[in-house]
Amino acid sequence: MNTNDMISKIKEVVGLSEEVKLEQQTLENGAILEAESFEAGQEVFIVSEDEKIAVPVGEYQMEDGRILVVAEEGLIAEIKAEEEEVEEVEEVEAKEEEEMYATKTELAEVKEMIEEIKAMLEPKEDLSADELGNLMTEELAKHEKTELSEVPEEVQEELNQPAAEPIKANPEVQTKQNFKFANKRKLSTLDRVMNKIINN
Repeated sequence: MNTNDMISKIKEVVGLSEEVKLEQQTLENGAILEAESFEAGQEVFIVSEDEKIAVPVGEYQMEDGRILVVAEEGLIAEIKAEEEEVEEVEEVEAKEEEEMYATKTELAEVKEMIEEIKAMLEPKEDLSADELGNLMTEELAKHEKTELSEVPEEVQEELNQPAAEPIKANPEVQTKQNFKFANKRKLSTLDRVMNKIINN
């Protein structure tokens, strides 16, 4: 009896004579996946020349249009039909289009606000900055439904005063130091050049 016969008899005794057949599916990019069956909870592998590699977590588009979802490495979480995702995308796009456009009433409100601002600024163009500032605080007080009488007079006077005078720079006085090369000997060309560079 040879080894192959012994192995086959052991398989018969144990009940392993049935061979497991694995299904193969290809992805859109051409990779080949292998699983016992392509259902949720089954193990799935990428078939390469040398070995089988567990499929990493993610969603994969299959050639037949279905989407393979792997939530845990090497295990199929679910298989979606392509139609579901397309419908979801269309719903999201429809919601975005609805949010992009303003209604007529919103546009009318914006136009009214712009006209109010224009009306406030047109006759006041010849006013000084302080007068314009006071006018703007009055208008803001009206819109916020507060009266100017609530603002203390001291605060109003401080707001009406011009800003503080600008600070003037006070540069430091630089004292010029004269260096002399070769005080006790006759100056060479190098000494004269160095004197001009340092003292000018």
